[in-house]
Formats: sequence, C-alpha cells, structure tokens
Amino acid sequence: MELGAFDANNSVSCRLTSEIPNVCLEEDCCLGIDEAGRGPVLGPMVYGICYCPISKKEDLKGMKVADSKTLTEAERENLFETLHQSKSFVGWALQILSPNTISTSMLQRSKYNLNALSHDTAIGLVQYALDSGVQLKEVFVDTVGPAEKYEDKLSQRFPGIKITVRPKADSLFPVVSAASICAKVARDRVVKGWNFAEQLGDVDTDYGSGYPGDPKTKAWLLKYLDPVFGYSQFVRFSWSTAQTLMESKSVAVHWDDDEEDGEKGAQKLNNKSMLSYFSASGAAQRQTAPHRFFSERRLKNINTL
Repeated sequence: MELGAFDANNSVSCRLTSEIPNVCLEEDCCLGIDEAGRGPVLGPMVYGICYCPISKKEDLKGMKVADSKTLTEAERENLFETLHQSKSFVGWALQILSPNTISTSMLQRSKYNLNALSHDTAIGLVQYALDSGVQLKEVFVDTVGPAEKYEDKLSQRFPGIKITVRPKADSLFPVVSAASICAKVARDRVVKGWNFAEQLGDVDTDYGSGYPGDPKTKAWLLKYLDPVFGYSQFVRFSWSTAQTLMESKSVAVHWDDDEEDGEKGAQKLNNKSMLSYFSASGAAQRQTAPHRFFSERRLKNINTL
C-alpha cells in the first residue's frame, strides 16, 4: 500500500487503489464496504471497499478475515498481506478523508454531517468500481444510520445490484471484513507516519487512541494547542473536544461589529485579547516556538519603532 500520494498533501482527501483483477472484469462480483476511524478526534477516517468474484467467496472466507477491531495490529497487517498476495482475484480501493476535509465539511454553511459524508464516500467508491468495469452484482455494507433507509438509498442509486446493509456487517460477511482490514491498516499507517506540515518540531506521538475520552489524547490536545492558530491539521477541529479546549484556552477575537464594546468583548474569554498574544509579555510567557506563520514571513516582536 503506497501512501505517498496522501503524505504529499494530507490536508485533502485521497483515493488509493489496487490493480483490478482481470477476473473481476469478466465474472459477477461481490463488494464489501467498511470504514476505520469514525470516532477519533485525531487523524483521518478511511473508507474501504474490497471486491472479488462471487465464485471466490469461499476462498476469501478461507483466509479467515475478521472484523478488524477484533484483530491485533500484527494480525491485520498479515491479513492485508494475504489479500495483497491474492490480487489475482481480490481488489480494493480506499478513500482517505483527511481531518481537515472532515472538519470543513461538517462546519460549512449548509448542513453536511458525518453520516452524509460517509454515505457519499461509500457511494463514490462503489461508483469507482463500476466505472472501472468491475461486474458488481452484490454489495454488502456496514450501516451508517438506520439500516433500512441506507439500504433503500443505495438500492435506488445502484439499480440492478443487490444491496445488503446490516449492523456489524464486518463480522457477518467476509468481503466486508476484508474491506475493514484494508481501511484499518491504511489508517494505522497514516496516523503513525503523519507528516505535520505545521513544522511543530519533535512532536510527541504518544497521543493514545485518538478517541476524545482517552486521557492521553486529551493531554496531547492541550499540549499542542496554539492560542491563536488552534490545532494542526492532524486534529478534527469540528469535534466538540477540540472546540471546548479552543474556547477555554485560546485568546479571544473581537470584531468591530460585535454588540459588546471592544474592551468587554476582548476580555470575555480567558481574560486575554488577540493583541496580548503579540505583546512582549505575551511572547515571554509562551513555552512553545512561534507558529510557522511568523517564521515563514520572518516576523518578530519589536519594542520600539
């Protein structure tokens, strides 16, 4: 699995694909869909599809693929390698949704929640398989939201294909288990090798599971919160965990058209204003290096003009 395309710009979504087996262009195929990383406040969410001829279902089952959450990292890596070695009849595709993509989608003016983003991503991957010539006849999906409504939506979008949407589909259908493994392996590798474009220096990568309730994750979020610029693009800033920390620890911004007067509006959050960040005392109090915004522009604090 080559992640170079995403590593080059991890602020946007990226699709990775395997070679399409010739047999999948000739025989009726089944396809499974699953995701990894829906809940964490850190890192991307990865959607995966895996497909193979219906005649090869038992071969896929014989690989002993299982729900990725029930496997160790080593077991997932070994199973992904087994899937890769079976490329004569197994294909896969991944859509890596960067934290920045997730956050900007959820916070845009028109409502676009995580379920809608998930549905659209899954639909895009199925359409990719069809456009690539894969002879899809069956699609199995781990549900997002009510299973019946999701199944109806996909059936209307892809007439002629038998759609099955079930909770815990990754433990019921081997082709969904295989998609789950592909997605989880990709997410784990991306998170481990995350390229911080913000040049944070020697970043502590002991951020725990990435889930909001993890004390290690909370400690990491607190440590790497910039009081003006917020978080790096490794963080999903649309998550309430990140938003709460930014609201309580960051400096306040006052806009001229605020109803409150300038002095009161500037002090309503944490008793700090944006101007205090740029003062000599504010610079002396900061424990971290200046944000790259300043270093790239060779900007420095001055005391006199």
